[in-house]
Amino acid sequence: MLNTAYAMGQNPNVAPGQAPNPIVGLVPIILMFIVFYFLLILPQQKKKKEHQKLISGLQRGDEVVTVGGIYGKIVNVKDATVILQIDDNVKVEVQKNCISFVKMKT
Repeated sequence: MLNTAYAMGQNPNVAPGQAPNPIVGLVPIILMFIVFYFLLILPQQKKKKEHQKLISGLQRGDEVVTVGGIYGKIVNVKDATVILQIDDNVKVEVQKNCISFVKMKT
């Protein structure tokens, strides 16, 4: 037979007139935040630190690939940009943040 307290949407384990514990409702939200932190936020921070280390170590002669897929050799390093030689007599200036990875170090 169906319990009337359950059918009315009330928790049958809580006595009538007694309020349920509000902390119990927060536990799933806290667990979801912890899971998001370890699966999304922490790896992203680690990847950002590695990219900053890569950018700070750029030097003349490194062969790099940009985010847009342009392969080139670093000719000059400035504060916020680098000049890449992508072909004979073809040089482009790109921001350091656009360097995806270093293909080969000299």
